[in-house]
Amino acid sequence: MQRRTFIQTTAAATVGFAAAPLIKVLGKDKKYTTALIGSGWWGGNILRCAIQAGESKVVALCDVDENQIKATLAEVKKLSGDTPKIYRDYRELLAKEKPEIVIVATPDHWHPLIAIAAMKAGAHVYVEKPICHTINEGKAMVKAARDTQRIVQVGTHRRASPHNISGMQFLKSGKAGKIGSVRAFVHYPGGPGQKTPDAEAPSTLDWNMWCGPAPLRAYNPTMHPKGFRSYLDYANGQLGDWGIHWMDQILWWTEEKHPKKVYSTANRFIRQDSTDAPDTQNVLFEFETFTASWEHRLYAGNEAEKTNLGCYFYGTEGTFHMGWLDGWTFYPADTKKQIIHEAPKLDEPDQQNIAALWADFLTSIKTNKLSMCDIEIGQRSTNMSLLGMLSWKLGRSVEWDGEKGLIKNDAEANKLLSRAYRGEWVYPTV
Repeated sequence: MQRRTFIQTTAAATVGFAAAPLIKVLGKDKKYTTALIGSGWWGGNILRCAIQAGESKVVALCDVDENQIKATLAEVKKLSGDTPKIYRDYRELLAKEKPEIVIVATPDHWHPLIAIAAMKAGAHVYVEKPICHTINEGKAMVKAARDTQRIVQVGTHRRASPHNISGMQFLKSGKAGKIGSVRAFVHYPGGPGQKTPDAEAPSTLDWNMWCGPAPLRAYNPTMHPKGFRSYLDYANGQLGDWGIHWMDQILWWTEEKHPKKVYSTANRFIRQDSTDAPDTQNVLFEFETFTASWEHRLYAGNEAEKTNLGCYFYGTEGTFHMGWLDGWTFYPADTKKQIIHEAPKLDEPDQQNIAALWADFLTSIKTNKLSMCDIEIGQRSTNMSLLGMLSWKLGRSVEWDGEKGLIKNDAEANKLLSRAYRGEWVYPTV
């Protein structure tokens, strides 16, 4: 693809945690007792931002993996001087510590039960995306937030990213013209892979508790840590992981809250490893005034397409690409006009903008106003991805009543809005 001359609307700038004081809010005398549940890589990223914001006293860490929790404990001591207590069961943590803020950064299938329990225990909650594994869990989470009047922030941090904010302003101003379709996508390089045999869970990992309300499968080294997203008992594949961010960008742009019809096709055409999530998926979302699509493949990332993820908004005045590491770019329909580009401003070491989202979370707690990524906003984005997965499992399209949270005239499909929980765990209800 040949690019015309770029107009650099902002200088490229990558800022680290040294920039965090610029986004701090007033009221430093108050430190919120804060607990992290799920102390792996991403939970550590969030907690690091909380510590550096200067308004948290870390009182507890909870994880079923001793290795993860030890590493996080050491970092907390180094960064803050706090010595949080260690727990394996979040219920014990909530009962004994009664934290004011709880960060939920576990695998997806645990988000609803832990977040709801934290709200009911009186805590404000920062919960990672996707908010839930099945649609009715998200309904229960929204209800719990409203019933308890707790602030619940969802980790769709691109809403706090400078180039995403300015890009949305560009789109909403009408400069791209009337937009009739949006294409969201993620393409990664990769190949078939190979099977990894199941194994005994490490002695440092409570595998039964890790599985929790989800099916108890044999432990596989590719599931934990990080790999769970490609196992459908515990997550919803690429659409439930990366897709949430781009579904959220679509819903941020439009005035519509829900798609009205969803159809998906997916398969495992290439992957031959131990995972079971689709390596190829296409989803069509029909809205009132536009059509959106999602596509991913976990192979054949290539230079021909120049970018491997984001959203293309197709308008009468041109095409707008909202990206990540490449910022945003507008390609005018009139080839005599110059391309407009804005570079990203991303925090290191993760090239995300968690610190800004955490600052908004603190402001919402202090002002008792809904946060920029309130639980209901996160629910809508999560629902789009979960509806895509549901349609694929059914093998047909579904008509979605977003206000009622039901699929129209389809009892079989509505059964998939929930799933059975295992053992002692009770599915949350509205």
